[in-house]
Amino acid sequence: MSDAAPLAIRARGLGKRFGTLQAVDGVDLSVPHAHVYGFLGPNGSGKSTTIRMLCGLLTPSAGQIEVLGLRIPEQAEALRRRIGYMTQKFSLYDDLTVRENLEFLAAVHDIARAPAKQRVEELVARYHFDDRQTQLAGTLSGGQRQRLALAGAVIHEPELLFLDEPTSAVDPESRRDFWEKLFELADGGTTILVSTHLMDEAERCHRLAILDHGILVADGTPAELTGALDGRTVMIEAGQPRQAQRTLTAVPGVISVAQIGNSLRVLAAAGGDTVKQLQDALAQAGLQAEVAATPPNLEDVFVAATRPGTRTGERAA
Repeated sequence: MSDAAPLAIRARGLGKRFGTLQAVDGVDLSVPHAHVYGFLGPNGSGKSTTIRMLCGLLTPSAGQIEVLGLRIPEQAEALRRRIGYMTQKFSLYDDLTVRENLEFLAAVHDIARAPAKQRVEELVARYHFDDRQTQLAGTLSGGQRQRLALAGAVIHEPELLFLDEPTSAVDPESRRDFWEKLFELADGGTTILVSTHLMDEAERCHRLAILDHGILVADGTPAELTGALDGRTVMIEAGQPRQAQRTLTAVPGVISVAQIGNSLRVLAAAGGDTVKQLQDALAQAGLQAEVAATPPNLEDVFVAATRPGTRTGERAA
């Protein structure tokens, strides 16, 4: 991405060390305005640490950060009035009603009484709480609590919203509804940075970054990232899938073999005729199978970027 593009977040050489642990190491990020930008990575990859540095909650050990035109952490206090933050723990007051939670958060953000009342009414309607305004937050379902937490995070109409794995504890239908709300916000001009480990969510993002052991190992649109793996993914239908899996795992250049029902999905290193190589290996093992190329997906991208021994130190464009 060109640095000339309008950016909500720009980080260069971002690093964070905790004693002898290098939690984040030389990360460069460019997040465009009004985009939903996904942040992927295994547990402990540095996602949450990076988010905390970007929003001024944690001081970096190295690097430069600019968020909404402000230098971070020097201007973190000014930034906090312009951003929202939501975590998977849903920071709600269980002994307050839905409306009381929103009114309290409006007061925390110093929103005057008349605009606050109007904003609460707007959010109650938009997030479908008309008939639950007097219900205690602690008695809401997981999906309802998620919607309320999002409403609270945007009550002050932030320009930038940080979401740290906000959908990990809700059902698929609630997640779909939640993502519709995120795109409504982006359409209205809000920039959203969301960390997730769910591939179906990653596919929804305008752009993605993948972190592994604190290092940025991939960055691009979902189409760019999957396109970089063209010719490296194969689907195999075998009568004896477990035996076929053991055979294929030993083939040079094979990165992963995942069983999906009775099928096997294979990710291989770049170069060579992957289909023929796998066909030959199965034939030599006396196993009958149908072998065909298949389009790569984001799970393949994730495995290729984070599997030990598969990274070369080069970062995907």
